[in-house]
Amino acid sequence: MGVRWSEMDIVDVGPEHVDLFCVCLEDREPSGREAGPHRRAWYDRVKDRGLGAKVAVEGGRPVGMVQYLPRDQVLLEGAEGSFYVLCIWVPNFKDDRGNFQGKGVGAALLRAAEEDARARGGTGMVAWGIRMPVWMRASWFKRQGYRKADALGIVALMWKPFKEGVAPPRFVRGRKVPERIPGKVVVTSLHHGWCLAGNLTHERARRAASEFGDRVVFQEVTTSDLAVAREWGESDALFIDGRSVNIGPPPTYEKLRKLIARRAKRL
Repeated sequence: MGVRWSEMDIVDVGPEHVDLFCVCLEDREPSGREAGPHRRAWYDRVKDRGLGAKVAVEGGRPVGMVQYLPRDQVLLEGAEGSFYVLCIWVPNFKDDRGNFQGKGVGAALLRAAEEDARARGGTGMVAWGIRMPVWMRASWFKRQGYRKADALGIVALMWKPFKEGVAPPRFVRGRKVPERIPGKVVVTSLHHGWCLAGNLTHERARRAASEFGDRVVFQEVTTSDLAVAREWGESDALFIDGRSVNIGPPPTYEKLRKLIARRAKRL
């Protein structure tokens, strides 16, 4: 099923789109290769669990994407029966394809996702939004009719109910923290797989940790299991000796190596 908007078609991700979808349309960027196969593995795992995935297509090529899941498939409380927007992405291609941002593509993708959620009996739509002028801005969702339901740091939980009487969504607060190992630097990566940026961080941290031999222990916590994610209170995070590392935007390999080296010198 497709939704016509202006000169573009908003269509469900089909077999012809999957490879591009799994690198967030950035097929000419090295980040897709560097991030490894995690996003494709995530897609294969959740595509039959209610995943909504759509692309905006112009001239036969995708120029924007949206992905969303039923609320019971993600780490949230409240908003029973709703759907959750994992992300909306409209690229500014650094080549002859041009910049598709600021042209209403994202709004069209969100409307198409909302229409699908309503048709599937959804009670509302939830999205995360950053309270800064960057990607997935909370202020942008507010202009689309969403209201803030919760906040955690600079991230707001934005909510558009479709029905009355539904409890608003809430973040699950962090609980568990990694344990230290005497005489070792412990690098712990909470890794879900849905986000290309999160996959980049995971792979860079794993590669950096491997350069220090047995002085550094790399621990991967797979949070695609919702029970594991609930135990930790988050699905994507990075810790070095129990201290959280800012992963948005993804830190470079060089930065992560320096952080690990700084801790290793104290052993």
